Amino acid sequence: MTLKPKALLAAIMFTAIAGLDADPIQADVPDIELPDIGDSTGTLMTPQQEMELGAAFYRNLHAQMEINSDLEVTDYIQSLGSKLTANSDTPAQPFTFFVVNQQVINAFAGPGGYIGVNSGLILLSEEESELASVLAHEISHVTQRHLFQTFQAASRMAIPSALAMLGAALIGAKGGGDAAMAAMMAAKGASQQYQIDFTRDNEVEADRVGMQIMSKSEFNPRSMPAFFERMQQSTRFAGNRIPEFLLTHPVTVARISDTRDRSEHFAYKQYPDSMAYQIIRVKLRVITAPSPRNALDYFLTMHNRGTGQQQDVMAYGTALAQSKLGQTEKAKATFQRLVQTYPHQSQFMNALAGTEMDAKNFHKAAELYELALQRFPDNQAMTLNYVRALLNTQQAAKARQLLHGFLKHHPPTPDVYELMAETYSKLGMEGESHRYYAEGYYLLGQTKSALLQLQLAKRVAGNNFYLNSVIDERMEHWRSQEMAKKE
Repeated sequence: MTLKPKALLAAIMFTAIAGLDADPIQADVPDIELPDIGDSTGTLMTPQQEMELGAAFYRNLHAQMEINSDLEVTDYIQSLGSKLTANSDTPAQPFTFFVVNQQVINAFAGPGGYIGVNSGLILLSEEESELASVLAHEISHVTQRHLFQTFQAASRMAIPSALAMLGAALIGAKGGGDAAMAAMMAAKGASQQYQIDFTRDNEVEADRVGMQIMSKSEFNPRSMPAFFERMQQSTRFAGNRIPEFLLTHPVTVARISDTRDRSEHFAYKQYPDSMAYQIIRVKLRVITAPSPRNALDYFLTMHNRGTGQQQDVMAYGTALAQSKLGQTEKAKATFQRLVQTYPHQSQFMNALAGTEMDAKNFHKAAELYELALQRFPDNQAMTLNYVRALLNTQQAAKARQLLHGFLKHHPPTPDVYELMAETYSKLGMEGESHRYYAEGYYLLGQTKSALLQLQLAKRVAGNNFYLNSVIDERMEHWRSQEMAKKE
């Protein structure tokens, strides 16, 4: 089969990016943004193919950077994104929002509606509307087909030039830094000015559409120019370490002025932050801190600052760090107070049970999770933490029942597959255990490791017809993907 130039470039971009090895990307290296190669007519790629490409893009990201797997963080960012997309031009289009554990200030959109935001950007935001402004901007890039238009623009170049630009991007992904930038500049050549102008037009439109989405979603449109201006001002003493978001989304004085002028057309009112936003920012600070001690020192400096609610959220962060440092009783006392004060905030009950997990009091943790799930029956984070407690108390059969129920209503993740694998191993079903480990490796973009796990599963599957059928089907599918990458 002979591919047309556009399709050829798309295939090469996909296979080249998917073929990167699993070395983590350094924090100061630009993220790879794979262009959206579907279009509204489906002439280049059908919506289903675009979604499949998006899933492959997301798997590859797992192999290149640390995607946050905390379900409370994931649930929050998905909920915030869904609130915005419900008021976009394409409310029925599926979107997946996720957080990358990197201090680099960045956010990006990929094919299939996959939108990532770095933890560094979330921590830089000072109000929920600022974070919403970035997500609304990225959503607009997707809904206005900017990724597809960028691919069209790139495909007007000769194929060697386009491939040179791709090569430069891959150099950057491997840690090339200055070499990547030099290669990119050389590859662009005469088309450079057109590309810059094209990007500016896209950014202005994404700002305009994003502000409309924000207003309809009950977020403050004025937060967009305010946040962009603060990021720009933060670069004055940054030297060469300009925030990645500003490199991929150039912010000029004119653009800030334009967004500020547009924001004045929206009615002024108060936009209070949700408590979930405050809690997740604090939890991310603990997760991404160099150490629990470092996080604890930060929260102690913030003691008695802000409103009563803000002080309680800081106390939550303090207790999270204390629990990680083995200061169980201090942490437990704080969480118990917060549970009583805020009975509808699931994060505090989850944290209270988590102190028992940190202290390896697994039976007590299981009791608390079971009690908490009576109040929050569909809470994903507490369900999986309850499974972990059950596995540590030799209750694998109950854990299996919970996991299968969970998968009926929620998409699988690498963590869920790992828990499935551990559960079946404790039940003595090693074939199923290796099969689920394989699925987890595959979602992490590690297809070779996934195939190895399937081979191990095949060895111990015996005469289990169903298991053998599943293994054979997955082997054939994954091997065909590996062959396609080599070709």
